[in-house]
Amino acid sequence: MDPEENRRGWAERSGNYSPAYYAEIGPNEVSETIGDALAFYASEDAAVLEVGCSSGRHLAHLRDRGFENLTGIDINPDSFEVMADYFPRVAEVGQFHTGAIEDLVGEFDDGQFDAVYSVETLQHVHPDDAWVFGELARITDDLLITAENEGNSPRRGRGDAKVSRVDDEFPLYHRDWKDVFTDRGLAQLLCEPTSRDTVRVFRSP
Repeated sequence: MDPEENRRGWAERSGNYSPAYYAEIGPNEVSETIGDALAFYASEDAAVLEVGCSSGRHLAHLRDRGFENLTGIDINPDSFEVMADYFPRVAEVGQFHTGAIEDLVGEFDDGQFDAVYSVETLQHVHPDDAWVFGELARITDDLLITAENEGNSPRRGRGDAKVSRVDDEFPLYHRDWKDVFTDRGLAQLLCEPTSRDTVRVFRSP
């Protein structure tokens, strides 16, 4: 799968793993872990960006915990219509951008956000687009949080493979997220496995 095909698949996603699919599930254990990390390391007025926010279920959890300076980007144009229906309080206070990470991240200033995070998004970035990880490090002034599948789910053990297929359909690229971001100058503060993902908190120097 080439980078453009990879992005197109997510932009046109319906059914499983679509914005409506995640809205129906709502906030979860990962939402709580990210919320706890931000509550500990950041203030409620922190400027927070979610990369690949879909319909905003994790942002909704942050909003309920008092965070209001929220920004999200997602490649699927249905995301923000679904958000308005399911999580209207987030839709009202946040700023949202439709497009691929690769197309949008360069528009943000150095250190524009106090915290940048992603949930099961960076794992789908094509290897040809791995340069975006450096851009995410550039635009955070303090924290970068990843919640990606690292093979700890019983249904997603991956062995030594560099890529696997989710439901035999779209690729999940396996990376050592500690190496990815410490190699880009960030320091890892926390590594917290959940039942599905591993949450890592990094700090910008």
